Amino acid sequence: MVFTDQLQKKYLRVTSVFRWLQCVVFALMTLLLGSCTDRAWNNPYPGADDRANIMYSSFASRPKHLDPAQSYSSNEITFTGQIYEPPLQYHFLKRPYELIPLTVTQMPQVHYEDKDGKTVSENSKSLAYSVYEINIQAGIQYQPHPAFAIDEQGQARYFKVSRKQLDSLHTISDFQHTGSKELTADDYIYQIKRLAHPRLHSPIYGLMTEYIVGLKELGQTLKAANTELVKAQGESAFLDLNAFDLGGVQRVDRYTYRIKVFGKYPQFLFWLAMPFFAPVPQEVDRFYSQKGFKEKNLTLDWYPVGTGPYMLTVNNPNLIMVMQKNPNFHGERYPSQGEVTDAELGFLNDADKPLPFIDKVVYSLEKESIPSWNKFLQGYYDASGINSDSFDQAVRFNSQGEAGLSDDMKQKGIRLITGVGTSTYYMGFNMLDEVVGGLSEQKRYLRQAIAIVMDYEEYISIFANGRGIPAQGPLPPGIFGYRSGTEGMNPYVYEATEQGAIRRKAVDEAKRLLALAGYPGGRDAKTGKPLIIYFDTTATGPDDKALLDWYRKQFNKIDVQLVVRPTDYNRFQDKMRKGTAQLFRWGWNADYPDPENFLFLLYGPNGMKQTSGENAANYNNPEFDRLFEQMKTMDNTPQRQAIIDRMVDIVRKDSPWIWGLHPKNFSLYHQWFSNAKPNLMANNTLKYKRIDAQTRSGLRSQWNRPVLWPVWLSFLLLIVSLLPALTIYRQRVRATGVSSTGDRQ
Repeated sequence: MVFTDQLQKKYLRVTSVFRWLQCVVFALMTLLLGSCTDRAWNNPYPGADDRANIMYSSFASRPKHLDPAQSYSSNEITFTGQIYEPPLQYHFLKRPYELIPLTVTQMPQVHYEDKDGKTVSENSKSLAYSVYEINIQAGIQYQPHPAFAIDEQGQARYFKVSRKQLDSLHTISDFQHTGSKELTADDYIYQIKRLAHPRLHSPIYGLMTEYIVGLKELGQTLKAANTELVKAQGESAFLDLNAFDLGGVQRVDRYTYRIKVFGKYPQFLFWLAMPFFAPVPQEVDRFYSQKGFKEKNLTLDWYPVGTGPYMLTVNNPNLIMVMQKNPNFHGERYPSQGEVTDAELGFLNDADKPLPFIDKVVYSLEKESIPSWNKFLQGYYDASGINSDSFDQAVRFNSQGEAGLSDDMKQKGIRLITGVGTSTYYMGFNMLDEVVGGLSEQKRYLRQAIAIVMDYEEYISIFANGRGIPAQGPLPPGIFGYRSGTEGMNPYVYEATEQGAIRRKAVDEAKRLLALAGYPGGRDAKTGKPLIIYFDTTATGPDDKALLDWYRKQFNKIDVQLVVRPTDYNRFQDKMRKGTAQLFRWGWNADYPDPENFLFLLYGPNGMKQTSGENAANYNNPEFDRLFEQMKTMDNTPQRQAIIDRMVDIVRKDSPWIWGLHPKNFSLYHQWFSNAKPNLMANNTLKYKRIDAQTRSGLRSQWNRPVLWPVWLSFLLLIVSLLPALTIYRQRVRATGVSSTGDRQ
C-alpha cells in the first residue's frame, strides 16, 4: 500500500509537469503574438503615444536654481531659457551673432547724459551715464498659474493659503484654479530689484552694482529692511520690493521703462538677452513667499513662471522633468533670413511658420552616459552628445582630420553637427608667484618655454578625441577680434611653414628659452638646484592619472620637474583666492559674444587675489589695462580691431596663460529631428526645433523588434531533452497498473 501511494504521487507530479509545459507554450505564444504589434517591448515610455509631437531628452543632475535672479548654470538654462523672456534674444540663424527684439517693439534706444542729467553726445568727455529706453509689446500674457487666480470677488485666490489648505498641496498642479496677467514694464523693473534681494544672493549682483545706478544702494537698503522684517514676522515674511525705489530704473508708462548705467557700457545690451533681466511679477513673488511653501518646494526655484513658449509642468528631478507648450504664448515666426544649410536644418523649410513646433518635452534622469547613449541608438532620445566611451562608435576622421560619422551611424540616418565653442580652456601661471610670475624678460622666457612644450595638438587628440583647436590667444572663434590662420598665429609658441601652415616650435627652442630664463638643462644657473613647478589640481580620480602623467611628460621634455598637488575643490578655490597656487587649470564660457568678455579675464583690476575678480592669473600689465579701458566701450570697428590686436600681442609675449584649446561641440541628431543649427549664444532655441514623430515611431519599431528565435530554440531544446525521460517514466507508471486517479486497474 505504501508503494502504491508513492507511485500515485509520482504520476501526479509527472502530469503536472506536462500541464506546466502547456502553460509555458501558451505564454510564449501570447508573447509572440504580442510582438507583432507596433510597440517595442523595451519602450521606456509606457502608455505614451509614439506618434505624439513630443521631444525626448535627458538630464544628468537636478537643476539647483530655476529662479532667474539666481540661475547661472548650463543645466538650468535648458529650462529657464524656454520659460522666461528677457527683452532681447539672439537671431537663431545669423552669424556673427546678432541681437534682435524678443518682447520689445524695437531695439532699446540709448542716449547719454552728463552728471547733471543733461543730454550729451556719445563721445563727449562729460558723458556720465547711458540711459536705455525699453518699450515692450502690449498684450503678452503669462502662462496659467495659481498666483494669478482670481476669486468671485475679484481678489487674489491664493495669497493667503491656510495651513489646512497647504496640507493637501504638494505640487503646483494641486492648485485647482489658475489665471494669467498681461506683461508690463513693472514686471521687468521688479526683477531688476530682485537682483539686490538679500535672500537670493544673485551671482551678478556685485557686477551689476558697477553699472546700474542705485543698485548697490538698493541692496544695502533691502538688507536692513529684511533684517527688521524677519525679526518681526519670521523668515518667510514677504519683502515687497515695490515699496523701495531703484534710482537707475524708471517706469515711463505701462509698457515702457528706462535703465540708467554708469558711463558708456554697450555690452549692457547683451545682458538684456539673459534670464537675469526677464520679468518676474510682484504677484508671483508674493505667492511663493507664503509660510510653509518653501518646505514643499513651492518656490520660483522649483516652479518658474514666464511668458515664454514653454512652461514646466512636472518637476521630479529624481526621475523626470516635463515642459509643455504655453497655451498663452504670444507667438513668433521662424526666421526667414540667416546663414543656413540643409545639413544643419534637416529636411524642412520652416521660414515664417509659427513657433514653437514641439508640443511637449520629456527630460528623463540619466546619471550614467552608457544607458543614455543606448537609448539614443534605439531612438528613445532624439539627440545626443558624444562621450569618450562612445566616440569611436560614432565618429571617424578622414585623412585631412575632418570628422565624419561611422557607417553604423550613417545607416541609421543620424546627422553629426560640429561647431567650435565660444569657450577657452587654459593653464594659468600665478603672476604673483616668485618663480613663474613677474614681467621681467627672464620670467617671460620661462613661461614661453613651458608653453611651447605643452603639446595641445597631442592633448586634443588623446584626451578630447580631436574635439578642439589649439588656442593662439584668449579669444575663441566667433568673437570679434579673433583672427585665424597665420594672421592669428601666436609667434612666441608657433611658426609658419613654407606651405602657409602653422606648427608648434621645436623642443630645442624651448630649451634655448629656458636657458635664457636662467635654468639651463632645467637647473638654476646660480644654485644648481632643479627647477620644480607645482601644479594645483582637483583632478584626483583614477581616470585622471593618464592626464597627470601626460602633463609630467611635457615638462620632462625640458628637464623640468612637475609636482602635482591634488586637492579638493574648496581648498583649491581658497588657494586661488589667496593667490598661493603656482600653476592651475581654468576655463571660461562666453556670457556674451564680445571680446570684452574674454579680455577682462586678464585686466589687472580684476585680479582674483586683490578684488576676487575673474583674473585668476593675477596678471597686471599697465599697457594692457590702458588699452582694455579704451577698447571695452568701443563699437566693432577697424580701430577696435587694431587695439585688440595690440592687446593680444602683449599677452602672448607675457604668457600669463598657456594658451590651451577652444573646444569643439559634437552633437548627433536623428533623421526626424530638424532645425538643429548650433547657436552657442542663444539659450531659447527649443522653440525652433521640430520632430517628425511619425517617422520616429516607424524607425523605433524597426530598431527594437524583439529577437525571439533564441527563446524558442532554448524552449524546444528543453522539450526535446525532457521527452525521452518523461516517456520512459510514464511507461513505467502504466506498467504498474496505476490509473490517473491513483486506483489499481
